[in-house]
Formats: sequence, structure tokens, C-alpha cells
Amino acid sequence: MIKLQSLAEDLLGADLPIGFRAYDGSRMGPSNPTASIVVHSSKALRYIATSPGQLGFARAYITGEVDLEGDIYEIINIQSRLPIVKLNFAQFIKALRILGLSNLRPLPPPPEEIKKQWAFRHSLRRDSATVSHHYDVSNAFYRLVLGPSMTYSCAVFESKSDTLEKAQENKYELICKKLSLKAGERLLDIGCGWGGMAIHAARHYGVNVVAVTVSKNQMELARQRVSEEGLSEQVEIRLQDYRKIDDGPFDAVSSIGMFEHVGLAQIRDYFSGIYALLAPGGRLLNHAISRWPGQKARMMRGGFMDHYVFPDAEVHEVGTVISSLQQAGFEARHMEDLREHYALTLQHWVKNLENNWAEAVATSSEARARIWKLYMAGCATIFAQDRLRIHQVLAVKNRLPGGTNDLPLRPNW
Repeated sequence: MIKLQSLAEDLLGADLPIGFRAYDGSRMGPSNPTASIVVHSSKALRYIATSPGQLGFARAYITGEVDLEGDIYEIINIQSRLPIVKLNFAQFIKALRILGLSNLRPLPPPPEEIKKQWAFRHSLRRDSATVSHHYDVSNAFYRLVLGPSMTYSCAVFESKSDTLEKAQENKYELICKKLSLKAGERLLDIGCGWGGMAIHAARHYGVNVVAVTVSKNQMELARQRVSEEGLSEQVEIRLQDYRKIDDGPFDAVSSIGMFEHVGLAQIRDYFSGIYALLAPGGRLLNHAISRWPGQKARMMRGGFMDHYVFPDAEVHEVGTVISSLQQAGFEARHMEDLREHYALTLQHWVKNLENNWAEAVATSSEARARIWKLYMAGCATIFAQDRLRIHQVLAVKNRLPGGTNDLPLRPNW
């Protein structure tokens, strides 16, 4: 009988720098590896042989048919060796000889895989469903991963020794300074998460905040946190889609880590809607993941991220963002790339999950915890390697005629 090692060498290379062990006694790699792929059953091979792209490997890991032991980043770094297409004919024949024809039928995907949505992409209904899939896991699970700040966006590190909580506070402070917030002004926070930005801006800058989310879990906890901070008179948390906001004007708008849920075809309407909500002289800070020119907006379509993490997410090129802002009437004033900061942020989240693994599994499931570890470690590597970026873009709605605003002549943050 052919051992799985023969197929593994074909797929991963005989010079594999990490360990490999399989249920049939197959072994590859260094004698004392710092990281290993462990295949527990023939179901893993069935997933890989019958699923498109890297979905098969992901499904095998999520269901526990494959384990990733040791340093997750070492395993992520060999991802280019993983089968990115269906097995070629010779590899398929090897799999057939290992499993037998009757055992090569496709397995059903794990229940955590999002079902296909039939509503129009980025319609109110479909966006609500896809956001709920990701953000309504459980607040307890998010607290274990994100830490006390409950902030699910790229932090800003003054040094690598900063704690995650300090770096998240730095991020909120940076955004408030960029927006030149003043006491008594009105701030709209789009995609407010669990209320971190709203609380910081109200407490430290004396602004009145309307903060919106389409996640019921986020809304409930954000309202609780606002109440506990004694800020209920200043901060209103709404369960509302940004497209339904009609009570402007606002002096400033922050959009932190939600722009990826705005479809490429909706960018102009998104910025035009914000422009209409702002008072003359109003400021917008858009904080969002961005892609290289030429990369596809829906880079994740059909893959692991699209099926398990961010269904329908689209990543925009920063030049397109700035052009769309200007087409909506804004003047783009400042752009900052925080790519390395997001790699550090994600590494902190992975460490939090690893340190709280048993509790994270208890508050969600083993499969959900595995999805998050794979997703966050993979994204940390992607940002560290400059395969994705994240930008903050500051824009202003100038007073017309005259083109005046109250922003500083030079950045003072």
C-alpha cells in the first residue's frame, strides 16, 4: 500500500522545513521540528482531494482531521507549498490508491462554513447577514481574543514593547487628533464595534457621539459600556445601517475597520452619503485595509476567508479611495500606512487566543477557535510581508465658497 508520505512529498516537497506526521506512520521533515502538520485520518485527504483550492486543507484543520502543532507562523510561511488547486491527475491517482474509490466521495463542509447568500451582494439584507456571521460569535469570545479594550481594528504602537491596550488607546487618540475634535462637536462613528472610539472621544474630547453598528451583540455591550462610563448623555449607540442615517449634520465622521464591508461598486455612494451628513468644514477619517494596484478587490472570493471569516469582503486600493473621496467633494488631506502595526496587532490577538484556548473553545467551539487562529496568524503574516496594507485617510468638506476649514496647516499629531 502506498503511504501518505509519498503524496505529501509530492504536494509539499521532500525538503519540507517543518515536521509532518500521518495516521499511517508517515513522517517527514526535521527530527525535532519547531512546528508540525499532523494528519489524523483519511478524511483529511478526502477534504484536500475533493475541495477547491486551499479550502480542503482549511476544512481538514477546522474539523480536527489535521492539527498544526508548534509555531503557527512557521506553518503559515510554507503556505505556498500547500495545494492551491485541485490535485493533478498523478496526485489524484495516488490519493485514489491510498483511500480507495469508495472513500474519495466529497465530504460535507463544516457547519461553520457560511451558506451561500441569494440576496444581492451588499444589499442591506445580505450585509446584515454577513456581518452577523462574523461579529455575533459571542462577546465573551471576542473579549478573550481582543483583550480588555474590546477593539477589533489595527492598533498603533509607539514601540513594539507597548501593550495591546496601550496601542489601542494610541489609535483612538491619534484619530481624535487627526479629526481635530472639540468639546460640544457632534461625531458620527460608523461601524462602532463595542464602542471604544465613541467612549474615548466623549471622555477625552467632550464630543457628542452617534455610533452605529449592525451587530446586535455589539450594540448591547457597547450600550452597557457607555452606561458604566457615565457617558449615556453624550453617546448614543444605534443598531442601524450607515445608509439609514438621516439626522446630520455632524462635525466629524470616523470609520474604523468597516470599510471592507462596503462594496467596490458602493464606494462613491458611501462617501457621497458621508459628505451630505457633514457640516461645512466637517472632517472624515477612513481607516481601512487596502490592496496593491492590480490585485482583485475580492481577493478572498471562494477561499477560506470568504467561506469562514469575511464573506463578501472587498479590499480597495488606496488610490481609488482617495479618488472616490475627491469625486464626492472632499479634499484629501493626509494618508498614513499602518501596515506593520496591524501585523503586531494580529500577533497579540493570536497570543491571546492561544493563552485562553480552553476558555475560547468553551465560549464558542473548537472549530470556531481553529478558524480564528488560522485567520489571524495568516493575516499577521500577510501584513508583515506587505501583501496587504492598511491606511488612514483624512479628508475634509471645505466651506464653500472659499475652500476654508479649521484643520492645522501641518499635521500636529
